[in-house]
Amino acid sequence: MPLSPSSTRAQLEQLGHRPNRQLGQNFLIDGNIVRKSLELAGVGPGTRVIEIGPGLGTLTGELLAAGAEVWAVEFDPRLYAHLTADLLPRAEGRLHLLHGDAVDHPLAGYDPAGGDFKIVANLPYAISSPWFEGILAGPLPECTVLMVQRETADRFLAAPGTKSFGAISVFLQSAFLAAPGHAVSRGCFYPVPDIDSYLLNLRRRPTPYRFSDATRQLVRACFQQRRKQIGALLRRHAPDAVAVWEPALLAAGLSLLSRPEQIPVALWQQLDRQLA
Repeated sequence: MPLSPSSTRAQLEQLGHRPNRQLGQNFLIDGNIVRKSLELAGVGPGTRVIEIGPGLGTLTGELLAAGAEVWAVEFDPRLYAHLTADLLPRAEGRLHLLHGDAVDHPLAGYDPAGGDFKIVANLPYAISSPWFEGILAGPLPECTVLMVQRETADRFLAAPGTKSFGAISVFLQSAFLAAPGHAVSRGCFYPVPDIDSYLLNLRRRPTPYRFSDATRQLVRACFQQRRKQIGALLRRHAPDAVAVWEPALLAAGLSLLSRPEQIPVALWQQLDRQLA
């Protein structure tokens, strides 16, 4: 598998493929980061792994070498054809390739009835939030190790009261606990992106909390106007919520004058329970 700028460039040229910036095609060229991904996820023989955007198959090959069974979805038709011709014949039946959009197929065709699974992926940055919304709506992985933009990691893990805290922070932190991850320099990719990245390391909570569809829509609506007071937002989007939630806000030292970003995850969960 190519793990240097020159070998990656050579393989792309051989395929007649130019990296697509709109698809977030920055190829990982640092073997230490590939190995770190497997280490954080605890990948070994028999591990069921979902991979998003395998690209040239650098990470895929290492997952297979570790004994994992891999379900991968690739959007780019040329890269999908390359993986089908090059990697699939050598995978001994342990690679399941799907050609499609990961937002439409967040589990890459894996049937969760087959047992617990993990996600290990260098996630195409353009789809990070919508793809993760799909993950949160279905059966949750045991663990998730994702290469994401540093800014995306900050949003996912943001604390209440910070400008990065948003709806995706509430939903993700209700389902997962963050374990130590790993900072990744932009120099670990070809072409070199404009931003640094982060290897996000998430563990499913013993009792993950799932929001109802109605509350998810309400939380998103509130954070879309994050500078407005929560009382005004609730009166507009969910008038019945004002009376049931105000005592909990007051008990937490907040009020209907507070803004969405000031409200901690546990209180959003309480609102969901009260509206059920």
